[in-house]
Amino acid sequence: MRRYLLAFWAMQILLCSELSLAHDLGQDEALKLRQQGLILPLEQLLASAMARYPDARLLEAELERDDGQYIYEVELLTASGVVREIELDAATGRLLKDKEDD
Repeated sequence: MRRYLLAFWAMQILLCSELSLAHDLGQDEALKLRQQGLILPLEQLLASAMARYPDARLLEAELERDDGQYIYEVELLTASGVVREIELDAATGRLLKDKEDD
């Protein structure tokens, strides 16, 4: 009985830790979410991010789920050579974070 309880608690810990961590979503998942209307098109949100820094270059864009929220994380290289990390709510386009990347 004790062994089953230990296994049960181990599974609970794994499930809780997995739910609280952000993880990247693949392009197939992103397409499905977009088709379901759960997230906005990446192109729309990229335009918003790029408008903040004219003449910036896109370095990376990824969709992740963090605590049940879909977030686009975008990295830009500004014209002045600074890397910016921008996070946007994938469902609404709302700016969540804009900071200089370390």
